[in-house]
Amino acid sequence: MWKLKIGEGGSWVKTCNGYLGREIWEFDERLGTNEDRAAVERARREFFINRHHKKQNSDLLVRLQLAKENNFDYFKKACPKEKTASAAVQRAVCFFSAIQAKDGHWPGDFDGPIFCTPIPIIVQYVMEMLHILSSEHRKELFRYMYNHQNEDGGWGLHTETPSSMICTALSYTALRLLGEEAYSKEDDEAMYRAREWIHDHGGVTMMPSWGKLILSILGVYDWSGVNPMPPELFLLPSWLPIHPGMRRRASRVIVAAINLGFDAQLNSCCPTRHTSGR
Repeated sequence: MWKLKIGEGGSWVKTCNGYLGREIWEFDERLGTNEDRAAVERARREFFINRHHKKQNSDLLVRLQLAKENNFDYFKKACPKEKTASAAVQRAVCFFSAIQAKDGHWPGDFDGPIFCTPIPIIVQYVMEMLHILSSEHRKELFRYMYNHQNEDGGWGLHTETPSSMICTALSYTALRLLGEEAYSKEDDEAMYRAREWIHDHGGVTMMPSWGKLILSILGVYDWSGVNPMPPELFLLPSWLPIHPGMRRRASRVIVAAINLGFDAQLNSCCPTRHTSGR
């Protein structure tokens, strides 16, 4: 059973605020009672059945954990009608207090961009580190990606958007790297529908540059098909509007990594083709 650890440190991690807001999921097969496990499985099953018209998971697993820690009955039925107004307000206050973490914040799911899940998997494969994923981690990765696959076979930019090429192609690639086969429609409809969606929408040539760069590093897409993203842009005068340093912080970090990746033009499937620059 999985448990969310909140506000705790770890190896190679430093903090300036006492780890406030830090969330780490850990698996412990001995954790939880039979009732706890049954509640988790029921929540998972109901979400899977309704996943195409109720795409938000409502943070149900972490809410179940926090509610139990705070002695709150999460599934308690509604109050009697004669007490509805006052009792409902009181219960609402108790509810939000019960799902608050001990360090003061309210944990919540990060439902996009969806490509934030497959990219680390691809990177771990390139670095030959997929073995660090336990069977339970792999199981949850499969569960997460299949749960958020759209009915047409693709994956959207986040859980509630129409399918996009970058998220579909990268998710399909990550699933293959994790061991899923290129099944036929009869063997595995989910993988078949994902592959068909990619083919029907023009293939990975229709993907934005970020996705093409990732697949090029993996060695399954040629660098000649990637739009130039030279790191020399950082040598431009800093006052120019197109200077990467003018972007917001998150974009600066991403652009710097993309520029370096393009300059090196690595190819994990053929080490002899690695270069140190143009």
